[in-house]
Amino acid sequence: MSDPASQSPLSTSVSQALKEHYKPQRVKNMVYENNPLLALMPKYEKFGGENMPIPIIVTGPQRRSATFATAQANPSTSTLKQFLLTRSKDYSFALIEHEAIRASQNNTDAFLRYATMEIDGAIHSLKRSLAIAMYRDGNGARGQVSAEPSDSANMVITLQNAEDITNFEVGMVLNVHSALTGGSQRTAKTGTTQDFTVDAIDRDAGTLTFTGQEYATGSGGDIGAADFIFVQGDRGAMISGLEAWCPAAAPGATAFFGVDRTADATRLGGNRFDGSALPIEEALIGGAARVAREGGAPTHCFMDFASYSNLEKALGSKVVYDKVKSSDADVGFTALVINGPRGPMKVIADQNCQPDVAWMLQLDTWSLNTLGAAPQILDADGAGQLLRTHHLDAYECRVGYYGNVATNAPGYNCRVALA
Repeated sequence: MSDPASQSPLSTSVSQALKEHYKPQRVKNMVYENNPLLALMPKYEKFGGENMPIPIIVTGPQRRSATFATAQANPSTSTLKQFLLTRSKDYSFALIEHEAIRASQNNTDAFLRYATMEIDGAIHSLKRSLAIAMYRDGNGARGQVSAEPSDSANMVITLQNAEDITNFEVGMVLNVHSALTGGSQRTAKTGTTQDFTVDAIDRDAGTLTFTGQEYATGSGGDIGAADFIFVQGDRGAMISGLEAWCPAAAPGATAFFGVDRTADATRLGGNRFDGSALPIEEALIGGAARVAREGGAPTHCFMDFASYSNLEKALGSKVVYDKVKSSDADVGFTALVINGPRGPMKVIADQNCQPDVAWMLQLDTWSLNTLGAAPQILDADGAGQLLRTHHLDAYECRVGYYGNVATNAPGYNCRVALA
């Protein structure tokens, strides 16, 4: 027998109200707010098929010489590489109890406030996941362990870099591994789970507390310094962001979307500039000069808030501000302007950026390529935005995206180390 609540006028009115509330433009405004790189990177939302070819000309034909016969005899042709971009997936769920629906049958507004609170939360969780991943290498790590935890009834993990604390939330289920790939999964104590639920966060100290998860160094606890922390299910499954396309060290021969990048590690794997021993403004100019040398013209620079603050203080009375607006949403950001060898660059603070790293980008060479909007409410089958859960007395809203980041000119961009 069908559920009377699902047949009631409330069900229809709520469904229509939710569709009105979560129009695509509204979702974009929600998603892009406070996430500059996600908001400003060009979008392509028709990433269908098995993969997307990203061709890059490494070099043109080198049939030239001051001697005619020598140039004519040279067999050189253009060198073309083609990345075959594939999609990654990410999901978030909102759970709405059936009892709340029944209790609100005569007050649609009350139910909508409850439903939208939960759905907004699911969208926020997924947008942060996407915004963080856009800066990183696809392996999914959210931070690293500073040192082995002390023996305690409630395990406390201190992050290697306290600024990474913005990547964590209470309620997250985490796994710890000894390496980004391979290695071993860590445990807190022999015979206990390797899944750790965050119960408390100290954002000043950079610590995560796991209540009731005892850590015992002498009884199998093996979490160690520099171990990597992942949200459960993320390891090796996230989109390939800036750190994947322009890694901290020159890429090796391991194929990246089908391409061995060692033929030209800069044109296929981006620029790297070590500015850790320089004043921050000099480090940025050095990175911009490296890009200009390769023919690029950096337009934007993204960094964490602590680095942005240091730059602002260093510029002092010379500081110049500007506004940057997303082209497809009603969202804008404040930027500092610095002059590089190819013209002015807009420096923007982003909480999702790795600490002590600045990304010097020619932004029109980048794109976020997705199958539909990212994120989107998953209701393509027309069943509605609220679906019954088969094992609970509740309904759920599913949010997700399918896609990946790409650049058609890695060599026009630079990763600048600031510390």
